[in-house]
Amino acid sequence: MTGGDKVLLAERQDAVLRLTINRPDARNALSEQVILALTDALAGACGDRGLGAVVLTGAGDRAFCAGGDLKPDSGTFGFDYSMPNVAFADLLRTAARCTLPLIARINGHCVAGGMGLLAMCDMAVTSSRAKFGLPEVRIGLFPMQVAALLQHLMPPRKFAELCITGETIGAEEALAFGLVNHVVEPEELDAKVEWLLAHTLDKSPTAIRLGKYALRQMAEMNREQALAYAESQIGTMVMTEDAREGMKAFLEKRPPSWTGR
Repeated sequence: MTGGDKVLLAERQDAVLRLTINRPDARNALSEQVILALTDALAGACGDRGLGAVVLTGAGDRAFCAGGDLKPDSGTFGFDYSMPNVAFADLLRTAARCTLPLIARINGHCVAGGMGLLAMCDMAVTSSRAKFGLPEVRIGLFPMQVAALLQHLMPPRKFAELCITGETIGAEEALAFGLVNHVVEPEELDAKVEWLLAHTLDKSPTAIRLGKYALRQMAEMNREQALAYAESQIGTMVMTEDAREGMKAFLEKRPPSWTGR
């Protein structure tokens, strides 16, 4: 994989697509170009039946993502007020629609819009040296789009503290507040990501795909609506090839051979 002037590197290894924001000198800040490239890459990945997971990270070891690029020529805050949507929100929408497991590899500081990238992923492994925060109030802004995801992911009072004070927290606090799944030393980061991938890719792609889709639908329902929807979905799942194979393999005491159908 070579960098050149590409702001996003995409490397496919078997069933895994690795996306790397390639702006280490800018602490992997989000320019309009990065946001659009990420959106396109995720949209393409979600329609690829040969993929089993996507890993998102940043280049280098200083930052996962420092949020929106504040340089005037970055295009990050060049809103078209005649349009009802903006590029970063569209990226978060694309990630929400993706039925592949999305794994964040937090190699360094994760702040502002970087917290949005973290929140749009299903799982996250972080370096113990990483810091997390929402510093937008320091420049007269507020993490509006990020809040749409994070307010459902974090304890509300801690979320409010991050938004209002702009202060950062460490990796262990991020773990305690549900932002990440695992905290490891920097030299162990890749090994832990590989461990998580291994324990993901050996499971039914069909079950994960249908499960992620169902969870997204149920998130907007009340309890009775969610139960009724889940009843219909489990009835559909048992008719898939993977479900039949999984139950047969269990009874025959052998590893299943998934078709992803």
